[in-house]
Amino acid sequence: MTGAAVDPIVFLVRRDRALNWTGIAALVLGAWAYLLYLSRTMAGEMAGMPGMAPALAPWTATDVAFTVLMWAVMMLGMMLPAAAPVILLFTAVNRKRREQGGLAVPTGIFVAGYLVVWGGFSVAAGLTQWALHAAALLSPAMATTSPLLGGALLVAAGVYQLTPLKEACLAHCRSPLGFLMTEWRDGPAGALRMRLRHGLYCLGCCWVLMGLLFVTGVMNLLWVAVIATFVLLEKVAPGGRLIGRAASWALIAAGLVVLGQATKMAGM
Repeated sequence: MTGAAVDPIVFLVRRDRALNWTGIAALVLGAWAYLLYLSRTMAGEMAGMPGMAPALAPWTATDVAFTVLMWAVMMLGMMLPAAAPVILLFTAVNRKRREQGGLAVPTGIFVAGYLVVWGGFSVAAGLTQWALHAAALLSPAMATTSPLLGGALLVAAGVYQLTPLKEACLAHCRSPLGFLMTEWRDGPAGALRMRLRHGLYCLGCCWVLMGLLFVTGVMNLLWVAVIATFVLLEKVAPGGRLIGRAASWALIAAGLVVLGQATKMAGM
């Protein structure tokens, strides 16, 4: 018996999809492997620091650059899975347009815009961590030592989840087809512009949530994974909006408890 012939178009679509999934998986797994290595290395260094005095040493430019790189890799591992639907859809639409005589654009150019947006966020996060370190507000585990700051970050993240800006950004992230239909631009420059725009919507959804890492510990990989999973579910799960609303009230409640305890301790 001979198998049925495979439609060349179907074969190419499947191949493109497999290649994209492979590329996304490789980037995400590589990022998580680096974070795991970094976490273990830092844990070993902290264990060998009597009194943790070196953790309070002023940072050099190299320390700042390393921290920005750490955040960039972390954002890649956390956020790229949630961007997979729009990346795969872009590839499919781009192939269809190419078959109709349009200009073909490599998917990598589209992804580059996303990386630029989160790279910019990583710079801001790295500089924020530097400032908190200089103000002696971070522990060696890179978690805030100020209950007031920690409580405020929790409340801020919860409140932001309920804002119209969050809802507007989330709507674009949850509807990649609608975004591409309304925002499509031809050519490499157009693809980069589209991804920059979509990346900004993604940033608008999640930037406050990333501040929670200063509460749990920037290199606490369990909480990094929890936040990444929440971001993914909020964007792609059928009940994503309900999950987001439930999380918002839980964050506000937790923040108020922390602030209440901090205020009580300050008054003692």
